[in-house]
Amino acid sequence: MPSKDRSSIGDELDEWFVPNQEVKIELESICRLHSISPEELFYKWESYNMKMGQEQIQLDVPTIRAFKKELQETVEREAKSKSHMRSVDKRGAYATPRNAAKGGDVFGMYDDPFTCTWKLLIPSRLDGVTPLQQSISGGNKRKAAFETPSVPKSSKVHATSSPSDGRSLTSRVDQNGNQSVAFAERQNPGQIIETLNGHLGVHEPPIAPYPEARVKLTANTDLKKFRYRPMAMHLSEASEVLDDRIDEFQSLIQAHHGLDDSAFGNAAAQGTNEIVAVGRIASDTPEGKFNAASMVLEMSRRTGAGLRIPLKLESVSYEFFSGQIVAVRGINASGEYFTVSEILNVPLLDPAASHTSTLETFNERLGATEDGDFGVPSKALNLIVSSGPYTADDNLAFEPLHALCQKAEETCTDMLILIGPLFDTEHPLLASGDLDLPDDPSIEPDRATLVDAFRLMIAKPLQALAQAIPGITIVCIPSTRDLMNKHVSWPQDNLPGKKLGLPKQAKMVSNPVTVSINEIVVAISAQDILYELRREEVVVGKPKESNLLARLPRHLIQQRHFFPLYPPVERTLLPKTGTEDGVATGTPIDVSYLKLGEWLEARPDMLIQPSALPQFAKVVENVLVVNPGPLSKRKGAGTYAQLTIYPRKLTDDERNKDALVGHRLFERARVDVVRI
Repeated sequence: MPSKDRSSIGDELDEWFVPNQEVKIELESICRLHSISPEELFYKWESYNMKMGQEQIQLDVPTIRAFKKELQETVEREAKSKSHMRSVDKRGAYATPRNAAKGGDVFGMYDDPFTCTWKLLIPSRLDGVTPLQQSISGGNKRKAAFETPSVPKSSKVHATSSPSDGRSLTSRVDQNGNQSVAFAERQNPGQIIETLNGHLGVHEPPIAPYPEARVKLTANTDLKKFRYRPMAMHLSEASEVLDDRIDEFQSLIQAHHGLDDSAFGNAAAQGTNEIVAVGRIASDTPEGKFNAASMVLEMSRRTGAGLRIPLKLESVSYEFFSGQIVAVRGINASGEYFTVSEILNVPLLDPAASHTSTLETFNERLGATEDGDFGVPSKALNLIVSSGPYTADDNLAFEPLHALCQKAEETCTDMLILIGPLFDTEHPLLASGDLDLPDDPSIEPDRATLVDAFRLMIAKPLQALAQAIPGITIVCIPSTRDLMNKHVSWPQDNLPGKKLGLPKQAKMVSNPVTVSINEIVVAISAQDILYELRREEVVVGKPKESNLLARLPRHLIQQRHFFPLYPPVERTLLPKTGTEDGVATGTPIDVSYLKLGEWLEARPDMLIQPSALPQFAKVVENVLVVNPGPLSKRKGAGTYAQLTIYPRKLTDDERNKDALVGHRLFERARVDVVRI
């Protein structure tokens, strides 16, 4: 910072912060200590606000001192990092990176997506393409200033096809001869491929956008708890979390079935008396496919000393998977296995309910005050739900996202729910770092970062949508595949919305999350649990539900959890990606915080669960379950879900009593799964 007198610094601090005298003294101290200007200090303060997860922290002496301590720790970390980089350069500045042959994270590009500069290519204003300077020490040899960019290896474009520029709209053929269909040439855009409650009418958009938001969004999840430190798990904490879940289910089952304490026992202990044992389904071997022969019951340390016992299931019919909490009745006569005679039902959570006065308030918000208003499509809520990826593997044009925003504008959507990944780590071009950015005068070629790319490709169309419909609410749920989220484990903290240039109408929430949209309780998770359950599920005897897409969500409802499977499926068994190694990200679970994925208070009205399985909309245990499918497939356009939700009509008895009444969303919501 250039030398300035104290009065000059004080005047600038007054302009940027408007502090009181005590705070002003602390701010001046920080400026002098770190040799930064008041303007730069203000931007660091804004970043600190976002890091703490609050829109605006109170500007007082304790918070400024905490901010000062955070700055000092950051400087120390950067100094250590630079010292480490210098030592690496001395050992071999020109050595071949060790991960290069494996197609891995060669230059540590994933360490911090907000400060790392990738190999971005920005079209020049004159002609040709000017490559961005690679700022990583020991990086690849830079291209000539006006050299035509080479085709990225990750895109695997056929030699006879057009060169890859990351934004091409033409069809392409990969090395295996598979053709990817250009978005402009997609078949049947706007076609409805599945409808639930088709007897209800589709929402009729108004002539002009609504003057104010018709949706009140409330988080039913404590978002602050998701700001834990990832990858700092202790085995003792993880084992306690797993044990506590078994013990909690035992208490629920005992109360539901009216059992005495003497009815429960240790399934691993030999005996001739029939007992009820509660435990977790597991496999006796970490390798091979999970099946009935390898199935064991794992008990908690309190009830069964943490022992495992094989199960004999010849006389029962049920659906099992690893991690499932079950209550079994039977006998262990031999001491070698537990013979199951009955499987006790796990009680479901009570359905979500609200007071009639609350429902009337939300109905008035929608303009439904008379009896004749409740069946009018124009009085209904209009929601659009989509999940990533949001662009095909061969480009970063994000055309499906633009088309979705256009659809939301045309229909005057009340709420747009965007489920990650937004910037996908499994996208070939993002994984290789070979990006092309649109021409933008605000970007300096040698300082462009992933944040700049996100602002131009993702935030820009959302900003335009928010300007066109000021009353819209946009909800963004991250994914463990999102490049822009440093929180890599599940459960996962929210995206830093303000830093990414998203509009004020965009609300950042965690993954998973439970929110209330007016009175409607909605549970959302970006993790594809349905696909993993399909791989791990073992059906013994005749299943109670023959429809797979209805049976899998029932496991989540019965287990009261967004991800009841444990352990997750091996990454190599998940759908292949378009990257060089083709291995999926998988589910990096932090077991110590699995409780953040539980359903605690009530059964949700709607469960939004994106999956690689076929898209669907079904009613399961009075819960509306929606899988919108990906908005963009790897080689073509995908689908989204459009919901028309009518107001909850109250009877005279309900209105007079002002008691708690169920929302019954599954009766008054029309769901259309639509091709983008």
